[in-house]
Amino acid sequence: MTHKEPIWISRRRLLAMAGLSAGATLLSRRPLFAESEGVVPTMIHAAENAKITVHPLRRNISVLEGSGGNIAVLTGKDGKLLVDAGLAVSRPAITNALTSINADPIQHLVNTHWHMDHTDGNNWLHSSGAAITAHENVRKRLSVDTRVEGWNWTFPAAPAGALPSTEFASNHEMQRNNTKLVLKYYGPAHTDSDIYVHFTEADVIHVGDTWWNGDYPFIDYSTGGSIDGQIQAAEANLRLVTDKMIVIPGHGPVGRRPDLMAFRDMLVTVRSAVAALKKQGRTLEQTVAAKPTAKFDAKWGRFLISPAAFVAVVYAGV
Repeated sequence: MTHKEPIWISRRRLLAMAGLSAGATLLSRRPLFAESEGVVPTMIHAAENAKITVHPLRRNISVLEGSGGNIAVLTGKDGKLLVDAGLAVSRPAITNALTSINADPIQHLVNTHWHMDHTDGNNWLHSSGAAITAHENVRKRLSVDTRVEGWNWTFPAAPAGALPSTEFASNHEMQRNNTKLVLKYYGPAHTDSDIYVHFTEADVIHVGDTWWNGDYPFIDYSTGGSIDGQIQAAEANLRLVTDKMIVIPGHGPVGRRPDLMAFRDMLVTVRSAVAALKKQGRTLEQTVAAKPTAKFDAKWGRFLISPAAFVAVVYAGV
Protein backbone atom coordinates (compact mmCIF):
# COMPACT_ATOMS: atom_id res chain seq x y z
CA MET A 1 0.00 0.00 0.00
CA THR A 2 1.13 3.55 -0.66
CA HIS A 3 0.14 6.76 1.02
CA LYS A 4 -0.38 8.89 -2.08
CA GLU A 5 -3.98 9.70 -1.22
CA PRO A 6 -5.08 11.14 2.14
CA ILE A 7 -7.23 9.45 4.68
CA TRP A 8 -9.38 12.47 5.53
CA ILE A 9 -8.99 15.25 2.98
CA SER A 10 -6.49 16.32 0.36
CA ARG A 11 -2.93 16.88 1.52
CA ARG A 12 -2.98 20.35 -0.06
CA ARG A 13 -6.04 21.37 1.92
CA LEU A 14 -4.83 19.73 5.10
CA LEU A 15 -1.46 21.38 4.83
CA ALA A 16 -3.18 24.70 4.37
CA MET A 17 -5.36 23.91 7.35
CA ALA A 18 -2.72 22.47 9.67
CA GLY A 19 0.43 24.19 8.45
CA LEU A 20 0.72 26.49 11.42
CA SER A 21 3.67 28.81 11.80
CA ALA A 22 5.30 30.00 14.97
CA GLY A 23 3.01 33.00 14.76
CA ALA A 24 -0.19 34.04 16.41
CA THR A 25 -2.39 31.08 15.51
CA LEU A 26 -0.24 28.50 17.25
CA LEU A 27 1.35 30.58 19.94
CA SER A 28 -1.82 32.19 21.21
CA ARG A 29 -2.83 28.63 22.22
CA ARG A 30 -5.68 28.57 19.77
CA PRO A 31 -6.59 25.22 18.13
CA LEU A 32 -3.95 23.32 16.17
CA PHE A 33 -5.86 23.77 12.91
CA ALA A 34 -6.20 27.16 11.23
CA GLU A 35 -9.19 27.24 8.92
CA SER A 36 -12.32 29.29 9.36
CA GLU A 37 -14.50 26.28 8.69
CA GLY A 38 -12.75 24.22 11.35
CA VAL A 39 -11.14 20.80 11.15
CA VAL A 40 -14.24 18.79 12.07
CA PRO A 41 -16.60 20.33 9.48
CA THR A 42 -13.80 20.11 6.92
CA MET A 43 -13.35 16.39 7.57
CA ILE A 44 -17.07 15.75 7.34
CA HIS A 45 -17.53 17.74 4.13
CA ALA A 46 -14.57 16.05 2.47
CA ALA A 47 -15.78 12.59 3.53
CA GLU A 48 -19.08 13.11 1.72
CA ASN A 49 -17.35 12.35 -1.57
CA ALA A 50 -14.41 10.33 -0.30
CA LYS A 51 -13.27 7.35 -2.35
CA ILE A 52 -13.02 4.19 -0.26
CA THR A 53 -10.31 1.77 -1.30
CA VAL A 54 -10.18 -1.89 -0.27
CA HIS A 55 -6.84 -3.55 0.49
CA PRO A 56 -7.00 -7.32 1.10
CA LEU A 57 -4.50 -8.52 3.70
CA ARG A 58 -4.74 -12.21 4.63
CA ARG A 59 -7.12 -14.79 6.07
CA ASN A 60 -10.33 -12.91 5.13
CA ILE A 61 -9.12 -9.59 6.53
CA SER A 62 -9.12 -6.38 4.50
CA VAL A 63 -8.57 -2.69 5.20
CA LEU A 64 -10.79 0.14 3.98
CA GLU A 65 -9.12 3.52 3.55
CA GLY A 66 -10.72 6.85 2.78
CA SER A 67 -13.12 7.86 5.56
CA GLY A 68 -11.56 8.82 8.86
CA GLY A 69 -9.35 6.15 10.38
CA ASN A 70 -8.48 2.85 8.75
CA ILE A 71 -11.28 0.28 8.94
CA ALA A 72 -10.40 -3.42 9.26
CA VAL A 73 -12.93 -5.95 7.97
CA LEU A 74 -13.07 -9.65 8.90
CA THR A 75 -15.51 -11.76 6.87
CA GLY A 76 -16.92 -15.24 7.36
CA LYS A 77 -19.85 -17.36 8.52
CA ASP A 78 -20.51 -15.09 11.52
CA GLY A 79 -20.94 -12.06 9.29
CA LYS A 80 -18.66 -9.07 8.81
CA LEU A 81 -16.76 -7.73 11.79
CA LEU A 82 -15.40 -4.20 11.45
CA VAL A 83 -12.75 -2.47 13.49
CA ASP A 84 -13.63 1.24 13.46
CA ALA A 85 -16.50 2.91 11.67
CA GLY A 86 -15.26 5.91 9.69
CA LEU A 87 -17.39 9.01 9.15
CA ALA A 88 -21.15 8.65 8.83
CA VAL A 89 -21.38 10.74 5.66
CA SER A 90 -19.30 8.06 3.92
CA ARG A 91 -21.99 5.43 4.51
CA PRO A 92 -22.82 4.91 0.80
CA ALA A 93 -19.16 4.54 -0.17
CA ILE A 94 -18.35 2.30 2.80
CA THR A 95 -21.40 0.17 2.06
CA ASN A 96 -20.31 -0.25 -1.56
CA ALA A 97 -16.79 -1.15 -0.45
CA LEU A 98 -18.09 -3.74 1.99
CA THR A 99 -20.39 -5.20 -0.68
CA SER A 100 -17.44 -5.45 -3.07
CA ILE A 101 -15.74 -7.82 -0.61
CA ASN A 102 -18.72 -10.17 -0.31
CA ALA A 103 -22.37 -10.31 0.69
CA ASP A 104 -21.81 -11.24 4.35
CA PRO A 105 -24.05 -9.15 6.63
CA ILE A 106 -22.56 -6.66 9.09
CA GLN A 107 -22.76 -8.20 12.54
CA HIS A 108 -20.01 -6.78 14.73
CA LEU A 109 -18.06 -3.56 15.27
CA VAL A 110 -15.09 -2.79 17.50
CA ASN A 111 -13.91 0.78 18.18
CA THR A 112 -10.21 1.37 18.81
CA HIS A 113 -11.03 4.65 20.63
CA TRP A 114 -13.76 7.27 20.87
CA HIS A 115 -12.73 9.90 18.28
CA MET A 116 -15.37 10.73 15.69
CA ASP A 117 -13.27 9.70 12.69
CA HIS A 118 -13.37 6.19 14.17
CA THR A 119 -16.88 6.14 15.69
CA ASP A 120 -19.06 8.49 13.65
CA GLY A 121 -20.40 5.52 11.66
CA ASN A 122 -21.36 3.59 14.80
CA ASN A 123 -25.03 4.46 14.65
CA TRP A 124 -25.68 3.39 11.06
CA LEU A 125 -23.59 0.25 11.45
CA HIS A 126 -25.59 -0.63 14.56
CA SER A 127 -28.82 -0.06 12.62
CA SER A 128 -27.43 -2.43 9.97
CA GLY A 129 -26.96 -5.17 12.56
CA ALA A 130 -23.64 -4.55 14.27
CA ALA A 131 -23.18 -5.16 17.98
CA ILE A 132 -20.55 -2.70 19.22
CA THR A 133 -17.62 -3.52 21.51
CA ALA A 134 -15.16 -0.99 22.93
CA HIS A 135 -13.25 0.11 25.99
CA GLU A 136 -15.45 1.50 28.76
CA ASN A 137 -14.10 5.01 28.20
CA VAL A 138 -15.48 5.01 24.65
CA ARG A 139 -18.97 4.76 26.09
CA LYS A 140 -18.05 7.35 28.72
CA ARG A 141 -16.91 9.88 26.09
CA LEU A 142 -19.68 9.21 23.58
CA SER A 143 -22.43 9.36 26.21
CA VAL A 144 -21.90 13.03 27.03
CA ASP A 145 -20.91 16.26 25.30
CA THR A 146 -17.11 16.03 24.97
CA ARG A 147 -14.77 18.91 24.24
CA VAL A 148 -11.55 18.52 22.21
CA GLU A 149 -9.62 21.76 22.61
CA GLY A 150 -7.11 20.82 19.92
CA TRP A 151 -9.94 20.77 17.39
CA ASN A 152 -11.84 23.68 18.98
CA TRP A 153 -14.91 21.47 18.93
CA THR A 154 -17.43 20.09 21.38
CA PHE A 155 -18.94 16.80 20.25
CA PRO A 156 -22.55 16.29 21.32
CA ALA A 157 -23.54 13.09 23.07
CA ALA A 158 -23.97 10.27 20.56
CA PRO A 159 -27.33 8.57 19.98
CA ALA A 160 -28.03 5.41 21.95
CA GLY A 161 -27.41 3.18 18.94
CA ALA A 162 -23.86 4.47 18.61
CA LEU A 163 -22.87 3.40 22.11
CA PRO A 164 -21.04 0.12 22.78
CA SER A 165 -23.26 -2.68 24.05
CA THR A 166 -20.19 -4.57 25.27
CA GLU A 167 -17.48 -2.68 27.12
CA PHE A 168 -14.42 -3.72 29.07
CA ALA A 169 -11.80 -2.19 31.34
CA SER A 170 -8.59 -4.03 30.48
CA ASN A 171 -8.84 -7.16 28.30
CA HIS A 172 -11.50 -8.79 26.16
CA GLU A 173 -11.58 -11.75 23.78
CA MET A 174 -13.95 -12.58 20.94
CA GLN A 175 -14.32 -15.59 18.66
CA ARG A 176 -15.65 -14.69 15.21
CA ASN A 177 -15.32 -16.34 11.81
CA ASN A 178 -12.94 -19.02 13.08
CA THR A 179 -10.71 -16.25 14.38
CA LYS A 180 -9.75 -15.33 17.92
CA LEU A 181 -9.63 -11.59 18.53
CA VAL A 182 -7.71 -10.26 21.51
CA LEU A 183 -8.58 -6.73 22.60
CA LYS A 184 -6.38 -4.95 25.12
CA TYR A 185 -6.39 -1.49 26.67
CA TYR A 186 -3.16 0.51 26.44
CA GLY A 187 -3.91 2.89 29.26
CA PRO A 188 -4.08 6.61 28.45
CA ALA A 189 -2.18 7.18 25.21
CA HIS A 190 -3.60 9.08 22.22
CA THR A 191 -6.80 9.36 24.33
CA ASP A 192 -7.92 7.56 27.48
CA SER A 193 -9.80 4.92 25.45
CA ASP A 194 -7.20 3.33 23.12
CA ILE A 195 -7.12 -0.42 22.50
CA TYR A 196 -5.54 -2.76 20.00
CA VAL A 197 -7.32 -5.60 18.21
CA HIS A 198 -5.20 -8.65 17.39
CA PHE A 199 -6.53 -11.18 14.88
CA THR A 200 -4.44 -13.98 16.28
CA GLU A 201 -4.60 -16.69 13.58
CA ALA A 202 -3.90 -14.17 10.83
CA ASP A 203 -1.29 -12.32 12.93
CA VAL A 204 -2.82 -9.01 11.90
CA ILE A 205 -3.18 -6.25 14.48
CA HIS A 206 -5.06 -2.95 14.40
CA VAL A 207 -3.42 -0.49 16.78
CA GLY A 208 -5.66 2.51 16.15
CA ASP A 209 -4.21 5.96 16.66
CA THR A 210 -1.37 4.73 18.84
CA TRP A 211 0.41 4.66 15.47
CA TRP A 212 0.24 7.16 12.63
CA ASN A 213 2.35 5.66 9.87
CA GLY A 214 4.42 8.43 8.30
CA ASP A 215 2.69 11.36 10.02
CA TYR A 216 3.08 13.30 13.24
CA PRO A 217 0.22 12.23 15.51
CA PHE A 218 -2.53 14.34 17.00
CA ILE A 219 -2.66 13.75 20.77
CA ASP A 220 -5.88 14.58 22.57
CA TYR A 221 -4.93 16.06 25.93
CA SER A 222 -8.58 16.98 26.50
CA THR A 223 -9.55 13.33 26.93
CA GLY A 224 -6.54 11.84 28.66
CA GLY A 225 -3.90 11.67 25.95
CA SER A 226 -0.29 12.78 26.37
CA ILE A 227 3.06 12.54 24.64
CA ASP A 228 4.29 10.20 27.36
CA GLY A 229 1.22 7.99 26.95
CA GLN A 230 1.73 7.95 23.19
CA ILE A 231 5.33 6.81 23.71
CA GLN A 232 4.27 4.15 26.21
CA ALA A 233 1.76 2.78 23.70
CA ALA A 234 4.45 2.75 21.00
CA GLU A 235 6.68 0.76 23.35
CA ALA A 236 3.82 -1.64 24.07
CA ASN A 237 3.33 -2.17 20.35
CA LEU A 238 6.99 -3.00 19.88
CA ARG A 239 6.86 -5.55 22.70
CA LEU A 240 3.84 -7.18 21.10
CA VAL A 241 4.48 -7.04 17.38
CA THR A 242 6.69 -9.64 15.71
CA ASP A 243 8.42 -9.47 12.36
CA LYS A 244 5.66 -11.61 10.85
CA MET A 245 2.77 -9.40 11.92
CA ILE A 246 0.87 -7.06 9.63
CA VAL A 247 0.12 -3.84 11.51
CA ILE A 248 -2.84 -1.58 10.71
CA PRO A 249 -2.33 2.00 11.93
CA GLY A 250 -5.08 4.44 12.70
CA HIS A 251 -3.87 6.55 9.79
CA GLY A 252 -1.44 5.83 6.98
CA PRO A 253 -0.49 2.67 5.15
CA VAL A 254 -0.34 -0.79 6.67
CA GLY A 255 3.15 -1.56 7.89
CA ARG A 256 5.48 -3.77 9.87
CA ARG A 257 7.56 -3.74 13.03
CA PRO A 258 10.40 -1.56 11.62
CA ASP A 259 7.83 1.12 10.81
CA LEU A 260 6.57 1.04 14.40
CA MET A 261 10.15 1.34 15.62
CA ALA A 262 10.75 4.41 13.46
CA PHE A 263 7.62 6.02 14.91
CA ARG A 264 8.68 5.26 18.49
CA ASP A 265 12.18 6.59 17.89
CA MET A 266 10.79 9.80 16.40
CA LEU A 267 8.50 10.36 19.38
CA VAL A 268 11.27 9.74 21.93
CA THR A 269 13.78 11.98 20.13
CA VAL A 270 11.38 14.88 19.69
CA ARG A 271 10.15 14.64 23.26
CA SER A 272 13.70 14.72 24.58
CA ALA A 273 14.62 17.73 22.44
CA VAL A 274 11.50 19.71 23.33
CA ALA A 275 11.83 18.88 27.04
CA ALA A 276 15.43 20.10 27.05
CA LEU A 277 14.44 23.39 25.44
CA LYS A 278 11.55 23.89 27.84
CA LYS A 279 13.82 23.12 30.82
CA GLN A 280 16.15 25.86 29.58
CA GLY A 281 13.26 28.27 29.96
CA ARG A 282 12.40 28.56 26.28
CA THR A 283 8.91 29.75 25.55
CA LEU A 284 6.74 27.81 23.14
CA GLU A 285 7.52 30.36 20.43
CA GLN A 286 11.25 29.99 21.04
CA THR A 287 10.98 26.21 21.11
CA VAL A 288 9.14 26.13 17.80
CA ALA A 289 11.74 28.50 16.31
CA ALA A 290 14.52 26.12 17.38
CA LYS A 291 13.01 23.47 15.08
CA PRO A 292 13.56 20.41 17.28
CA THR A 293 11.75 18.22 14.72
CA ALA A 294 13.86 19.37 11.74
CA LYS A 295 15.45 16.02 10.91
CA PHE A 296 12.05 14.30 10.89
CA ASP A 297 9.95 16.88 9.07
CA ALA A 298 10.50 15.63 5.53
CA LYS A 299 9.03 12.24 6.47
CA TRP A 300 6.60 12.97 9.29
CA GLY A 301 5.52 16.57 8.79
CA ARG A 302 3.77 16.36 5.42
CA PHE A 303 0.20 15.57 6.41
CA LEU A 304 -2.27 16.40 9.15
CA ILE A 305 -0.02 17.84 11.88
CA SER A 306 2.58 20.41 10.88
CA PRO A 307 6.02 20.38 12.58
CA ALA A 308 5.11 23.53 14.55
CA ALA A 309 1.83 22.06 15.67
CA PHE A 310 3.52 18.83 16.78
CA VAL A 311 6.11 20.77 18.77
CA ALA A 312 3.23 22.54 20.51
CA VAL A 313 1.59 19.18 21.32
CA VAL A 314 4.82 17.83 22.81
CA TYR A 315 5.62 21.09 24.64
CA ALA A 316 2.27 20.90 26.43
CA GLY A 317 3.16 17.52 27.89
CA VAL A 318 6.76 17.85 29.08
